[in-house]
Parts: sequence; structure tokens; C-alpha cells
Amino acid sequence: KWTGRVWLNPPYSQPAVQQFIVKLVAEVKALNVKEAVMLTHNYTDTEWFHIAESACSLICFTRGRIKFVGADGSVAAPTQGQAFFYYGKRVQSFRHAFETFGFIR
Repeated sequence: KWTGRVWLNPPYSQPAVQQFIVKLVAEVKALNVKEAVMLTHNYTDTEWFHIAESACSLICFTRGRIKFVGADGSVAAPTQGQAFFYYGKRVQSFRHAFETFGFIR
């Protein structure tokens, strides 16, 4: 059971990405998770993206790509863009915090 506030950067491989997203959406709909931010690729053509979108309040589509820093300090950038999904009621706070990273819908 997931509760409270959640940050989720699920594994990007299948089937794990969809399993994590289905779990998050279920916990949001069950009102166990009150607020969540999830970072994924912006694969709008996938089933998991549509599952994630179906329950979120807002999505920030990034301008450019997010850089990831490994435990050893190495920096990597994915070959595609990302999206931050917001689940919760504080939409103005999310909008204010993320508007500099891309456009929000």
C-alpha cells in the first residue's frame, strides 16, 4: 500500500513501467496517495501513458531533456523528452514549480 505523498521515477522498461503506473493510479483512485509527481518519457502513444494521464491533474512536458546524475557522478541524458505528471489538488503550486521546465496541460 502506498500512502501520502509519492515521488515516482519508474523503471523505463516494460513491463515494469506499466506495472508501477497502474499501481500509482490505483492508489490515487483509492485516495491512499494524496499527492504525487511522476517522471516518465513522453511516450504519448503508449498504453501506460494513457493510464497515467487518465488520473492526473496536470502534465508538464519538458523543454529539452532532463539530465540524470548517477551515483558515481556521471551525467546521462535520454534520447527523448520527458513528462512530469502531477496527481493532487495543489495544481497552482505544481504549475508554479514546473512552468520553467516546459509547458503544462
